[in-house]
Amino acid sequence: MTNTRIALFAAVAASLIAGCAAQDTSVPERSHAPDADPPLTIGEVKDGHTRAKAHTDLAAAYYELGNIGVALEEVRIALTADSSYAPAYNVQGLVRMELRDNVAAEASFRRGLSLAPGDSDLNHNYGWFLCQNGREDQSVQWFMNAVRNPLYGTPSKSHAAAGRCLQKANPVEASRHFDRALRLDPYNLQALLPYAEILYRRGQLQQAKELVGRFNKLLPDPTAESLWLALRIERKLGDRRAETSLATQLRRRFPESSEYQSLLHGNFN
Repeated sequence: MTNTRIALFAAVAASLIAGCAAQDTSVPERSHAPDADPPLTIGEVKDGHTRAKAHTDLAAAYYELGNIGVALEEVRIALTADSSYAPAYNVQGLVRMELRDNVAAEASFRRGLSLAPGDSDLNHNYGWFLCQNGREDQSVQWFMNAVRNPLYGTPSKSHAAAGRCLQKANPVEASRHFDRALRLDPYNLQALLPYAEILYRRGQLQQAKELVGRFNKLLPDPTAESLWLALRIERKLGDRRAETSLATQLRRRFPESSEYQSLLHGNFN
């Protein structure tokens, strides 16, 4: 379990505990009237919307932790509490994607969007679902729906996702999305390397080199992909010392990678 996932779970759990603490947890004096409502138990939330949100937040935390079965159950509880709570369908769609139940996943995203068509997270995740299922040409409109919401906090993420979806089919349009993503967030890891690859293939070597360098500085260690791209850039720039250094790192760190095999076979395309 990674520290990031543990931190996420702890934060969600803390918020839920805080939410319960904010509720009136005192047990009212029992009425002797036979038709009086039974008292709430400590921490019980009477409002269905609030319970749906609490269980959706838990579902999202369990999803991030990789505990898919519990996440699905928490979503079920959330929707039982409030079947019109759109964010629950968002998490349900993600969980069903993880389970490779694509028909059910699409139904979840569609249901959520019918309830909250302007929800940026739902639009982004449905776009990613389409991208992952061979419908790249349809995905971009949903990413752009997410971006059009002025309250959306991470438009760079959706531009980067659109670029990744279009990278092979339409590199020109992909580069526009990557460029926009990096203007919004110069440290977007999802945009840096694929945009550098496009620039490398265009012959814009210095720009590609700068982006790969930025990518590698953001990570504790470079990836096989980033080392391989950096190596090919230096090879075209004619810096043999840098090329040799990168080849040594690739061999030492990733001897089983496809990138190192390409190096051994002299396949620099």
